[in-house]
Amino acid sequence: MMSEITVHVDGTPRRLTVDTRTTLLDALRERLGVTSPKKGCDHGQCGACTVLSGGRRVLSCLTLALTQDGARVVTAEGLAARGQGAGGQRSDDGLHPVQRAFIDCDAFQCGYCTPGQVVSAVGMLDEFARGWPSAVTEGSRPPELDRAEVAERMSGNLCRCAAYVNIVPAVQQAAAESGPAAPGAEVAE
Repeated sequence: MMSEITVHVDGTPRRLTVDTRTTLLDALRERLGVTSPKKGCDHGQCGACTVLSGGRRVLSCLTLALTQDGARVVTAEGLAARGQGAGGQRSDDGLHPVQRAFIDCDAFQCGYCTPGQVVSAVGMLDEFARGWPSAVTEGSRPPELDRAEVAERMSGNLCRCAAYVNIVPAVQQAAAESGPAAPGAEVAE
């Protein structure tokens, strides 16, 4: 069965007709030509396909495109286009602060997982700024963005090249440079 949907991808409304079984990842890559989300495992285990939908991290390989009718989806390409962090800071080169930090910290090797890592980091930094706990957050105190906290929050994104040693400092650098997002602020517009 075919359905017509409109998805706002990286700030641009895109109308398309999709089979109701089409994933958001396939709609983005094959129908709209947005190739920054990668097809890694196609089972929701690697995180290479991570995008933001309504400001929340989603695995686009497990999300039906039909469920995103009217949604605001941000990919790594859209982050670069915005070049703005959670606190509204702009970088001089047009990159999002997380993208700049990944470059500064050499937080990639082959680069295949990098768009998903970057998008996931943006989403997780928003969650962190809102005070959301993780599995390693101790007690009722606000979480600290230490190595264990970053590793846990980014654990849904795999890197086969094992660039983790640089990904964690990149996320910490981006957090320090961006400052906290305002409570209730949405990163995905």
